[in-house]
Amino acid sequence: QVQLVESGGGLVQPGGSLRLSCAASGLSLADYAMGWFRQAPGKERERVSCISANSGSTNYADSVKGRFTISRDNAKKMVYLQMNSLKPEDTAVYYCATGPRGWHSCPLPYHYWGQGTQVTVSS
Repeated sequence: QVQLVESGGGLVQPGGSLRLSCAASGLSLADYAMGWFRQAPGKERERVSCISANSGSTNYADSVKGRFTISRDNAKKMVYLQMNSLKPEDTAVYYCATGPRGWHSCPLPYHYWGQGTQVTVSS
């Protein structure tokens, strides 16, 4: 059973940084592309970033390009989202997600979701 657990959220001032982590279990992470999403109150869920199974390809939403970096460690079954130069509009619940086994590239159909971690950017 695939499980994804996010951590690392919190309250940070504008211009600050946070590193989100996603711990995966019940799968061989090397067989899965992975993504990060976010959802702010009253807004639709937004795809933030995606990384291919072998880390060879990444993509980002325009709203975070140049500020966020996605990475992964397949041996540790971990996916990360480094968020720098945070803005109040980055405030949201952040989710990691993945899709079918063997789907190595982005984009992908997302079947599995974590419970989310809250990020609040405020002074």
